[in-house]
Amino acid sequence: MSETFVVVGGGLAGAKTVEALREREFPGRIELICEEEAPPYERPPLSKDYLAGRTEVADFTVHPREWYVRNDVELRLGTRATGLHPGSHEVELADSTRLGYDKLVLATGSRPRRLPLPGADSRGVHCLRRLGDADRLAAALRRVGRLVIVGAGWIGLEVAAVARGYGVEVHVVEAARQPLLAALGPRMGEFFADLHREHGVTLHLSSHVSEIMTPSGVTGVRLTDGSELPADAVLLAVGARPELTLAESAGLDIDNGVLVDTGLNSSDPDILAVGDIAEVRHPSLGGLRVEHWANALKQPAVAAASMLGHSASYTELPYFFTDQYDLGMEYHGFVPGDVEERVVVRGSLADRRFVACWLDSAERVLAAMNVNVFGVAESIRGLIHSGASVVPERLTDTAYSLHDVEALRKRPVGSA
Repeated sequence: MSETFVVVGGGLAGAKTVEALREREFPGRIELICEEEAPPYERPPLSKDYLAGRTEVADFTVHPREWYVRNDVELRLGTRATGLHPGSHEVELADSTRLGYDKLVLATGSRPRRLPLPGADSRGVHCLRRLGDADRLAAALRRVGRLVIVGAGWIGLEVAAVARGYGVEVHVVEAARQPLLAALGPRMGEFFADLHREHGVTLHLSSHVSEIMTPSGVTGVRLTDGSELPADAVLLAVGARPELTLAESAGLDIDNGVLVDTGLNSSDPDILAVGDIAEVRHPSLGGLRVEHWANALKQPAVAAASMLGHSASYTELPYFFTDQYDLGMEYHGFVPGDVEERVVVRGSLADRRFVACWLDSAERVLAAMNVNVFGVAESIRGLIHSGASVVPERLTDTAYSLHDVEALRKRPVGSA
């Protein structure tokens, strides 16, 4: 009897999972359940080129509709899964119908965090997660003069850069003492703060919002110190939460996300998880859940192999990127929150062309961020994967290539 595999989630991870199943010649029925009306697309452009009007939806749609027809994938657009019943191997839809499955993949992604603020649900207050959100925000940026962004994470700063390109006055309110503090630490947070200040963004650090003022549409934001920031629109960019409703209804093991092994298998032998919701038992990093595009791109191939009974493991290092103004950045690796690390810089912060490396107390490279320096990813991954100590002086000396640093790791300065 032919098997049925169901994938719940209409983003990059869901689309890549069904693609990987067909590439591995799975002969059975495949159902892809997408809550949005648009075929699956990549999300990074929503806060970058698409928001700026430089790309079209087709440019970052994973596959056109015709691909799903050609590959015999039943694409259920505008369909929301509301329940998961492992005992009967069924997923329940919003119209109360149930679909049977032999194997199921959860690729439900994340949803924006909401703030319990007066005025947060008013017209003119935006979040950014879906295509419709980006369309509404782009329309606002073309007509407003003042934007307040709450949150100086990646989304907030990318939108700030795009908004400045539209000529909008931008204020960013951030609770931490620097932007991106949790992700990059104080030194690199200060680097990004300086970048945005030089482009005319006003940062309000160590600050909190008490109210969005909306007597008749958004007029501004009030901070807890009583000061007010006039605004024509507000973006709430205070992070995201994994969408775990279905996983919880199924009784799966959950911590910060759905707990999965390196094959992306959950505590239920017939349910897997990929993308933002998957907390993977990484062989060297431990339990790890990161909301990065690279996971959505690469985990599905492992999940598909596992579904088909093959041995496969997801051991990739976390990777993400950003584009802000004329700055392009890539980040590889992971720095645990309980590790005391230091940052060494190879290149010039002033010229905005450098590689920053995070070292632990044993001078091992935990993570590295290349800013406007490209073609170094392989060397960076080699340094991190090696788990070996490096000589910081060699790492920061541009007379040595990163490949040379990798080859010379463990050697003391001055040795042949």
